Amino acid sequence: MQQLESYLNGSWHPGSGTPLHDPTTGETVAECGSEGLDLAAAVRHGREVGGPALRAMTFPERAAMLKALAGAIHEIRDELLDLARINGGNTRGDGKFDVDGATGTLAAYASFGKRLGDRPYLTDGEGVQLGRTPRFWGRHVRVPRPGLAVHINAFNFPAWGMMEKAACAWLAGVPVLSKPGSNTALVAWRIARCIVESGLVPEGGFQFLCGSAGDLLDHLGPMDGVAFTGSAATGLRIRSHPNLLAQGTRVNVEADSINAAVLAPDLEPGSATWDLALSNLATDITQKAGQKCTAVRRIFVPEDLVDALLEDLGTELDRYRMGDPGERDTRVAPVAPGQIEDVVAGLERLKEAAEVVRGGTRPEGPGAFLEPTVLRARDAEAEVLHSLEVFGPVSTVVPYSGRAEDATRLANRGGGGLVISLYSDDAAWTEAVTLGVAPWHGRVWIGSKRMAEQALAPGMVLPQMVHGGPGRAGGGEELGGLRGLDFYTQRVALQGFQGFLDGRFGGPEEA
Repeated sequence: MQQLESYLNGSWHPGSGTPLHDPTTGETVAECGSEGLDLAAAVRHGREVGGPALRAMTFPERAAMLKALAGAIHEIRDELLDLARINGGNTRGDGKFDVDGATGTLAAYASFGKRLGDRPYLTDGEGVQLGRTPRFWGRHVRVPRPGLAVHINAFNFPAWGMMEKAACAWLAGVPVLSKPGSNTALVAWRIARCIVESGLVPEGGFQFLCGSAGDLLDHLGPMDGVAFTGSAATGLRIRSHPNLLAQGTRVNVEADSINAAVLAPDLEPGSATWDLALSNLATDITQKAGQKCTAVRRIFVPEDLVDALLEDLGTELDRYRMGDPGERDTRVAPVAPGQIEDVVAGLERLKEAAEVVRGGTRPEGPGAFLEPTVLRARDAEAEVLHSLEVFGPVSTVVPYSGRAEDATRLANRGGGGLVISLYSDDAAWTEAVTLGVAPWHGRVWIGSKRMAEQALAPGMVLPQMVHGGPGRAGGGEELGGLRGLDFYTQRVALQGFQGFLDGRFGGPEEA
């Protein structure tokens, strides 16, 4: 059995105590643990060794590092896909979604960074006259914070989740200590081995903690930051950690999100926009066994279109075979290790307000499988529909009036989401709903016949666009091009002689 290691203070440290399972067979495939590790020393190592080395590099040099890392990880792609199947229960397609997302994000940030020049700062907007003449001038710039970025990642995307955070931190010049979700850590551990063996990241610029975070947060200070993806309950514990509050340590949280899809009353079954909605909904229910933070949990459908939607969605889902993720024609895999009980319990709670119209059963035999499940709400106002996220292949169709104001009100009852998808060819309806839901969502995906043939699905997080959401979704923000560097840099206002400021701290605006 594989014993996974942590990489801290410049060396590897084996650990044990936490078993990792294959969710298809239930077999134990590895173990990890962090007992006895000196996490205070790891924090110092990152700050004192990794930080100065990264900050000594120019933006183009850091960009070249990211590009080379993308290539190094791509070289072990097939191995990672096998590990994603063994420990995550991923189909090959699900594994590609994770691994290729990781390398693609590294490559994207490499392209962003190579245009930034050799400056040790980023310009932030135009300069402004502060006195009677332009001689007294002001500028805003962003400089890297001399601390450590602690990344606590979720179990569902061990590759992409780790690299999308790291890409932003490294390009900003900040060292990383990455902690994966323990139950699916095999993929993250193999990537960590690849990073260290490549020698591309300066010593101290990357550390890897496989197991419990222990007392790690006790050692962070005002220049450090914690970026967390996971449950709202854990996010709250991190936000309220006494040392983080006392030190003013930055915390970025991406938490639960009861994402919604809204179909407009102008849609007609069989139209291009209708078919786009069907394809995306089926993908969201089945991809990664529904275990995506961007997956649709509530599907709002005008009352007179509900029966047609349920029939067509059922037909679409019939095309998705559930089974062993190692078989090429399998489209629906088991949920991740240790998650099936929560998924089944959540489904039972949803049944209080909705009836199952498709799926909803666990097959006999080994494996953490649940049939792709669609429910129909009996009451659109039922609180459980808008407050419970069942993190599996489960989604609920919620009939509504079709009016823009009702769509907006019901969607926003989720309390804040990562993404909401709208399907309509009615510009007035779409504009009204977009403006109504925008304050409560990090991203609004607008589907219509004009973009149907070229659209990427709403569940796909792109490095060019912001990922995060307000309220229940955690209030955090990641990616978004160079906006992703904001968390790792300090915005500072400079005031002085215009010639000096423009000459020493000017430059092209951020791309």
